[in-house]
Amino acid sequence: MTSGAPDIRPSEARTRLLTTATRIFYAEGIHSVGVDRIIAEAKVTRATFYRHFPGKEDLILAYLREVHAMDRGQIEAAIAAAGPSPVDQALAVAGTIAAGIQSPGFRGCAFLNAAAEYPDEAHPVHQEIITHRQWFLDTLTTLMAQVHQETAGPAARHFVMLRDGAMAAGCLFDPALVVETFLRGIEGLLRINTERRSAESAAG
Repeated sequence: MTSGAPDIRPSEARTRLLTTATRIFYAEGIHSVGVDRIIAEAKVTRATFYRHFPGKEDLILAYLREVHAMDRGQIEAAIAAAGPSPVDQALAVAGTIAAGIQSPGFRGCAFLNAAAEYPDEAHPVHQEIITHRQWFLDTLTTLMAQVHQETAGPAARHFVMLRDGAMAAGCLFDPALVVETFLRGIEGLLRINTERRSAESAAG
């Protein structure tokens, strides 16, 4: 059966280029990797590369959007699988982060790594990083508001800082110890805010 809808799936060559760039950019950094290497390892022609990505910056932006999509999918799946309890959902998000830190080839946060290479706030790559981080903060703020509305903003920022520290330390020190410390911090954060809500409800 045929359909009148256009086929909008990315081409095999584009997928191969993006997969190759994602692997190498994350493992080795962005500035140190040239277009020629991406083309060679993806096994495409230079003309094919430029047909899909007018320049390296376009590929970098596609890489960050791909990582964002993966992160978002993992976080949303963790929240959905955790059930209705906001505390359980927040713990599930933390568990997903912890699993990533302990995964083979972990090299820290792709966005923090990219931010170190693109510090100019006006640069499109830096803006893409901020977009991702704002999404993550907004997600946590919504989640923490269900734990304790009045402290949702500070609690979400605290969660992000704990996450950032764990992501930075996870590729420098023993990941198991880093994860243990991170999860203990998240549990403490949730306990404090849950107790505040309970105390306010009791004071009624």
